[in-house]
Amino acid sequence: MRDQLSDRFAVAQDAARRAGRMLAENLRRDFRVSKKGRINLVTEMDLRSESLIIEAIRSRFPEDEILSEEEGTRPGDRSRRWVIDPLDGTTNYAHGYRFFCVSIAFELGGEIALGVVYDPVTDEMFTARRGEGAFLNADRLRVSSEADLLESLLCTGFPYDIDAIRGGLELFERVLLQSRAVRRDGSAALDLCYVAAGRFEGFWERGLQSWDVAAGQLIVREAEGAVTALDGSPVSVYDREILASNGHIHQALVQALAREMKKA
Repeated sequence: MRDQLSDRFAVAQDAARRAGRMLAENLRRDFRVSKKGRINLVTEMDLRSESLIIEAIRSRFPEDEILSEEEGTRPGDRSRRWVIDPLDGTTNYAHGYRFFCVSIAFELGGEIALGVVYDPVTDEMFTARRGEGAFLNADRLRVSSEADLLESLLCTGFPYDIDAIRGGLELFERVLLQSRAVRRDGSAALDLCYVAAGRFEGFWERGLQSWDVAAGQLIVREAEGAVTALDGSPVSVYDREILASNGHIHQALVQALAREMKKA
């Protein structure tokens, strides 16, 4: 299976790069934008990117199952599942805000075996294979060594549900007051990669989907970071929340978030 993983890793990187370049070439051009919810957008480019990626996978691995954001599940061997976000940061993209990416992960036997996140704006390819480390292009990734929450730059996100957004605002304020700063950039996959690269010390968010985090979770872990639920318990890519950090501030973040959750 090692050779098969190598083949899938190469296909994932090539598909992510081609889809990302297509997205970048069409940024700020006219394309259709519609709504999946009150404030949740989907664009024509989400669909074109997804089709490109699925075609690349199906042409090489027709028996694999594919789970993607827009099309849902394409049946196949469930022990070999691709998890795809063809455009993470759709709202950013629709407004011409240049923070978005393509995220592709491959799950083997219930565990994420490889992950690829490509940012076409910066031409940064974040990759990881389980047990083999995480990389930014050809450079090995390591999380930040910062151990003080007060000195940490953090990131978060909000779900598209209005009531859930209201519930997260007090949490945002509390953590903001205990850290150097908190950013909200609008792409969970890239936020996780930035934790892996040491640009952020930590990231948390509720209301996520598997395609938002499947690749990024592995990249953080392979960069020697920590990934749990908000209360510090184990988490999978199919859970709806995540807390990722450099590990050094993880318990402090768990405590800050737990105090707020008890009040909620």
